[in-house]
Amino acid sequence: MGTLQELFRQFLLDLKNTGWLEFIAVLSGIVSVWYSRKEDILVYPTGLINTVAYVWLSFHSSLFGEASVNLYYTVLSIYGWILWAKKDEHHRVILHITRSSGKELLQQSAFFGAGYVLMFFSLTYLKRGFAPMAIPWADAFASATAYTGMWLMTKKKLESWYWWIATNVASIPLYFVKHYVFTSVYYVILLILAIAGLLEWNKKIKSVAYGV
Repeated sequence: MGTLQELFRQFLLDLKNTGWLEFIAVLSGIVSVWYSRKEDILVYPTGLINTVAYVWLSFHSSLFGEASVNLYYTVLSIYGWILWAKKDEHHRVILHITRSSGKELLQQSAFFGAGYVLMFFSLTYLKRGFAPMAIPWADAFASATAYTGMWLMTKKKLESWYWWIATNVASIPLYFVKHYVFTSVYYVILLILAIAGLLEWNKKIKSVAYGV
């Protein structure tokens, strides 16, 4: 009981200390994921507000793992915006939701593995003098799953949602212990939206397959 009370007190204290930029970042992030669930291109302009804000917040707090993720998000958001906006000569959207092939699943796993190893050793090194708040194994997992999820989202791959779910599950306790409680709550909301997004995209794939 005492531990729960301490956690609740920490939650209230950190929530009270939440700045306006974090509020903007959280709200724009929720809106962005809502649009991605709907397969709406507005996912990218709203997402850019979120990622740019978190790049600043992360660097300001020496959270270099989180900063790298959001910098990557920013670049991929511009790339994804271009891909999602492409249309054929009949003004129909070219890119559609699809499942990954076996080869693509292997590529995704390799991409995740390489990202995890790179982030883990980088953060282990940076923790010594530049990023004392880093938790290398956890930060590396959250970052590598996020890298993979964002890459797949630009290509409208259904599996992107599985990686987002993993990112959100890892990020909820990660941000809480770093005293970004509002952001931790934000990832709870994102987890719910990611599950909803997975179900909705899966439904869209089935409707196309069965001509519904």
